[in-house]
Amino acid sequence: MRAWITTEAGSLRLAEVAEPAPGPDEAVVAVEAFSPNRGETFVLEQAVSGFRPGKDVAGVVVKPAASGHGPRAGARVVAHLDHSGWAERAAVPVGRLAVLPEAISTTEAAALPLAGLTALRLTRATGPLASRRVLLTGASGGVGHYFVELAAAQGAQITVVTAGEDRSRRLIELGATGWVSDPAEGTGRFDVALDSVGGSSTATVLSKLTEHGLLVWFGQASRTAPTVDFFDWTGGSSATIRRFLYTDDPTPVADDLATLVRLTATGRLHPEIGLVAGWEDTPQIIDAMVTRMVRGNAVLTIPSPQTIEPDDRHEPLPDRSPT
Repeated sequence: MRAWITTEAGSLRLAEVAEPAPGPDEAVVAVEAFSPNRGETFVLEQAVSGFRPGKDVAGVVVKPAASGHGPRAGARVVAHLDHSGWAERAAVPVGRLAVLPEAISTTEAAALPLAGLTALRLTRATGPLASRRVLLTGASGGVGHYFVELAAAQGAQITVVTAGEDRSRRLIELGATGWVSDPAEGTGRFDVALDSVGGSSTATVLSKLTEHGLLVWFGQASRTAPTVDFFDWTGGSSATIRRFLYTDDPTPVADDLATLVRLTATGRLHPEIGLVAGWEDTPQIIDAMVTRMVRGNAVLTIPSPQTIEPDDRHEPLPDRSPT
């Protein structure tokens, strides 16, 4: 089968690789779509030759897990892997996938996992958000769109920080109450601030907090480490700073993926897909993401049909041949 691999740091090529060798609790999924994430672009820059990237995929189970756990062959699923998802087929632990209803396409689903998991888990890290004033930097990415919609549903008053008004329009539609191009421009004080930019942005965001406010730092898109001068503390005198990693949340990935799928299927969550292309264009799409040419998520599609293996754990699949 074919898969994207690194040839050196920051360089990709489409190559022939071995078929997945699933463990007892892993299903083989024929990948129909995958979505690169900004964090993965950073990993690629440091990756050694032969690395197989790919965290977020959606497709069809072609071989169910031998343990008997998880979905049967033919089930449409979305999954979140550690790596190796940018391929025609991938071995996926059954604890890291969720079944898709017909209402959600694989293209939509591929944009859900990492960005959706991060946003959902950020709402846990912040605590209840009803009536709280929230400042969100780096809001025009996939995480920002999901977080705004989830937090607005709780009744939060969210000011988003984006590069321009055009990037904020969709966020306003999803429930943000206002936008600024720089966190320093935020009016008044905020109960909660979430910073994914780092560098000097972190200190500025901190200065906008209420006395007992909360700053959640969850990334440094600026590629510069946060800098905070505690002798120049102009924000809340008793504010809390928390570092957030989405992987620290103890909730099973499958459970949170199922929640994201349910919210999307019922129209309460809307994947924001800024670009869809064929998977042969993956290197160009990565470049577009690095240069911030993509709003929301980018999704790459794999059109080739895949063969579904018989599922010995269940009744045979129905005969769909012409009569």
